[in-house]
Amino acid sequence: MSRPPTFTPPSCARARVLRTGRGDFAVLDAAPRTPPRATALLLPGYTGSKEDFIAMLEPLAGAGFRVVSADGRGQYETEGTGRQEDYAQKELAADVQAQAAALDAPGGVHLVGHSLGGQIARAAVLADASPFRSLTLMSSGPAEISPAQQEKVRLLGEVLATLTMEQVWRAMRALDPPEDADADGGEDMRRRWLRHDPAQLLATGAQLSAEPDRVDELAALALPVHVVSGGTDDVWPVPLLDSMARRLGARRTVVEGAEHSPNTARPAETAAALASFWDGL
Repeated sequence: MSRPPTFTPPSCARARVLRTGRGDFAVLDAAPRTPPRATALLLPGYTGSKEDFIAMLEPLAGAGFRVVSADGRGQYETEGTGRQEDYAQKELAADVQAQAAALDAPGGVHLVGHSLGGQIARAAVLADASPFRSLTLMSSGPAEISPAQQEKVRLLGEVLATLTMEQVWRAMRALDPPEDADADGGEDMRRRWLRHDPAQLLATGAQLSAEPDRVDELAALALPVHVVSGGTDDVWPVPLLDSMARRLGARRTVVEGAEHSPNTARPAETAAALASFWDGL
């Protein structure tokens, strides 16, 4: 899971509720000092939350963009339903459409999705691309996750069926390498985990393990696409992301020194890459 450096938003951002036609979503809303040049909507990955982009909010607002990072349905501070069917990909994509509409951004929204968030973003764009100015897929591949990651998701599903979220948290922490013991945000990370809806984790984990390749569908749209990743990635191999970018005719950014979460590992570099892409449009 992504480990944000803090759960406290910068002074340019405020935590608020985004009210939409499909319910309320917890967001961090960062605004520049001058009228925004454009608005971006950022979607977190599996087990993640809006805070996974927290270190990127200030540099992006400083570059003149309004940036809204959102907890998806059943993630952290956005309430879940406890029903797996409510987390079908088409439902989550419809949530993104509703969020974009609620932002009321002239000219459309720059959509960014990390990992699972990228696949949900892709589904939203394929359902209706008209609300969006661009799509950035961050560490999010063309189809299902790697076999090793599928096995991890399968094991998590098994323990979620028998243990409480607190028990699962303790088991995961016991498996952490010693160097990560003090680098996981402590109580903030635990609180976030406990507030996730287990039904959301089960449903979206299954999606990650069975996602079809929809790159050709996306390539057929007249929408600018940006593929961003770290220099290494154990969820979707970097050469696979390179190939996807070529198939899409997309802009490609590799953030060296980062792995699956360049948004938390190298936030300044990642924010600069996003701002450069948006500026180029």
